[in-house]
Amino acid sequence: MKLALLRTRFRLGSWLSPAGTLHRAFHLFGTPLSAAREKARLSDTGGAHVHTLPFGREQLTVYTWGDPDTQPRILLAHGWSSFGLRFLPWVEPLRRAGYAVIAFDQPAHGRSSGYRATLPMFAEGVQCIAAHYGPLAAVVGHSLGGAAVAVALSRGMQAERVLLLAPAADPFAAAQRFGGFIGLAQHLTRRIFEDYEAMTAQSVADFQAQATSPHIARPALVVHDIEDAEVPWAEGERYARYWPQATLLSTTGLGHHRIANAPEVMQAALRFFAGEHVGQRVVSTAALPFGVC
Repeated sequence: MKLALLRTRFRLGSWLSPAGTLHRAFHLFGTPLSAAREKARLSDTGGAHVHTLPFGREQLTVYTWGDPDTQPRILLAHGWSSFGLRFLPWVEPLRRAGYAVIAFDQPAHGRSSGYRATLPMFAEGVQCIAAHYGPLAAVVGHSLGGAAVAVALSRGMQAERVLLLAPAADPFAAAQRFGGFIGLAQHLTRRIFEDYEAMTAQSVADFQAQATSPHIARPALVVHDIEDAEVPWAEGERYARYWPQATLLSTTGLGHHRIANAPEVMQAALRFFAGEHVGQRVVSTAALPFGVC
């Protein structure tokens, strides 16, 4: 009932008060689900060392397993309305392989402070953690976390290998999906980032996969499920196509969320981190969307 009312309000507001409705839509677009924060607070830490790091006016909650000072480090970056401890199934396999494991809650997520977040903030959060711990053996990003990892790497973050799980490739496509979900008129959906771009003098197009990926000189493995109903497989394929040293591993039946902790995905990741070739190189043609990289 609440969703139906929300959609009715946005449908009517799109025509009766477009400016105010667009502002409310962008605010809602950047507000994570509160239920996920409560779940994070109640989650088992798996014996992690828990501490905080300053992030502007906020504090990021960080979880570490092993010894990041002496062991090769792997950073895990969660997606929208998620939290760092959702990667807990990764800890034991990575520790057995000799890695120290680092996870964290993005601003306005999990146990970190804040109320709103954006993709640029996600990227800055990844950069903040990576800068504190130094060069990484590998970094893993799921969904919006994958997009944030790509942005951070394109800005100079250091990691030897990169694993993207169901990565979101296009903020405009995400806004279109969000607008359709809440009932925002299509002509307003295309304008949802106008206020943000005016305030920051930053073009949202700079965060698309075809803008970030070509500048990253690191081996990457992109894992995306063909049946992903939240972030289409084509977005993972776009990363693999534009990333010079990337391969694509397609799965079936894991969807958008189960792919993040699927045992077969973790096994493929460990092989990839060890230097094995995993997945297939995507070959661009002019017939594909966005053309040839």
